[in-house]
Amino acid sequence: MAERDNEANRFSARAARYARVGANMGGVAARMAGARLFGGDARDASNAAALAQALGGLKGPIMKVAQLLATIPDLIPPEYASELQKLQSEAPPMGAAFVKRRMQAELGPQWQSRFGSFDLNPSAAASLGQVHRAMTKDGENLACKLQYPDMQSAVEADLKQLEFVFALHRRMDPAIDTREIAKEIGERVREELDYEREARHASLYAKALADVDDVHVPQVHPELSTKRLLSLQWLEGEKILQFVESPVEIRNRLAIAMFKAWWHPFSHAAVIHGDPHLGNYTVFSEGREARGINLLDYGCIRIFHPRFVGGVVDLYRGLQTNDRTRIVHAYETWGFKNLSNELIDILNIWARFIYAPLLDDRVRTVADGVKPGEYGRRQAFEVHKALKEKGPVTVPREFVFMDRAAVGLGAVFLHLRAELNYHQLFEAEIARFSLEGLAQRQTEILGASGLPIPL
Repeated sequence: MAERDNEANRFSARAARYARVGANMGGVAARMAGARLFGGDARDASNAAALAQALGGLKGPIMKVAQLLATIPDLIPPEYASELQKLQSEAPPMGAAFVKRRMQAELGPQWQSRFGSFDLNPSAAASLGQVHRAMTKDGENLACKLQYPDMQSAVEADLKQLEFVFALHRRMDPAIDTREIAKEIGERVREELDYEREARHASLYAKALADVDDVHVPQVHPELSTKRLLSLQWLEGEKILQFVESPVEIRNRLAIAMFKAWWHPFSHAAVIHGDPHLGNYTVFSEGREARGINLLDYGCIRIFHPRFVGGVVDLYRGLQTNDRTRIVHAYETWGFKNLSNELIDILNIWARFIYAPLLDDRVRTVADGVKPGEYGRRQAFEVHKALKEKGPVTVPREFVFMDRAAVGLGAVFLHLRAELNYHQLFEAEIARFSLEGLAQRQTEILGASGLPIPL
């Protein structure tokens, strides 16, 4: 008989979460509805601040979802994005006694004997779990990510509230049909609960980046990991923002490492890291000089069918040669449907923005005179304004995290004030590209990592 999972999606835990989240969200919804009833604007800054305040007292996965919404351009009104980006995703840490009980539930009564040492005080606390420093019996430093209790129930309850937020957005502003976006976010957040899957993601990235020396991936310790506990090699590093005033050659070196960390796995295995949060990577040094990037978190990984990568290459080549047929083929490959000439022109506004540094064969910044937090906002506003007249458009699920990752990566380049030839970097990643070759490499890497092939 299978062992009973005491922390599976439980009705009692969901009900308690519904009550907490629903009460806060309901008050904001009533306020917004009242504004519309009396001729006001439901999108004004005071309502956005009220929503942020309601979410800010809740912690847990709804915070992660809120911050995620804020990083996808044009998904929510700008005033809401601005407020949600201010939220901190850190939850109150579990105390030492609680940590002991959690660890015993994962590794058994003698769990401490399996480590050389284990710090009961967390080194970091986030929305779904907290990280503890530890050491193997052989003396290797570890980062042990321990999930908070009842997170599956909390996630399911919070995703129901997410559906409410999206429905409210469609009523306020129906230019973009957000239903597929909601499904995509829900699937990715559920995956983040499964630390066994995250361990396989880390293995996947170790294989995909094996030939990239300036990006380090931590080794997984499966004997000290479970579905809710992930033990990884501790990679020493410093926060990337500590290098924004470094000499330009250092900043450029780190930007190149970031470029490879995103684009190399995408072009060689059809996977992308979908979370651009600055806390997900640190800088490693050799000989007291910054050399590259540590990739630390593998919860939010998007695995694509190779044809999606083919669409990215087709759109790039189509924009490069002004080949409208190839451009349209790329959009259709991604899953955009019923595209009129007007809608194609609107999508091209966004495409030309995202691809601009890749198409420009010269050393340049990713976007002159733009602040990291504003990257993509103006173009998103133009697209939104045009879609109000010619839309709506349904955004395909696969597009969501690709778009988010591209904007997040651009913001990192702006933080670093990197000056690179992005065109040559991208051309090197797609040199000799073929769908058949990509499919073969992906099958080998996913199979070796214990991950399914995308349909």
